[in-house]
Amino acid sequence: MNVEQIRELAEILRVNDLCALEYVEGDARVRLERAAQAAALPPARPTAEQVPISQPAPIAGDPGVDFGAVYELKSPLVGVFYASPSPGAAPFVEVGRQVRAGDVLCIVEAMKLMNEIAADRDGKVVDCCVKNGDVVEYGQTLFKIY
Repeated sequence: MNVEQIRELAEILRVNDLCALEYVEGDARVRLERAAQAAALPPARPTAEQVPISQPAPIAGDPGVDFGAVYELKSPLVGVFYASPSPGAAPFVEVGRQVRAGDVLCIVEAMKLMNEIAADRDGKVVDCCVKNGDVVEYGQTLFKIY
């Protein structure tokens, strides 16, 4: 088992929101665990509805995307990610939408303060890496912009 296979297992753990994953291949055994942070925090908005975010655009088959030029917009703080300005409202952005520097992409709530996160460059949103209501970490990728 190599490092790349372990990274793939960690990605499966993250994407499927699992707390633990065990994989056995021959004599090799790997067990991955993570703490459930979201469960430890009280709900940020008890009455908030989950606002759906469009699924990532299938950019793998798009010959026009230069993966070396995809920019990852990262969270500048720890908090709760919100895709829209209020429950039931349309999301700020969707996958496939063109954005300009300064456009608000989401809100990250930290200590009861709503922090608008704006694009710092022009481009097209090719992926939203978190779901509405997710707890995000400092430096975690929120959007991929091409």
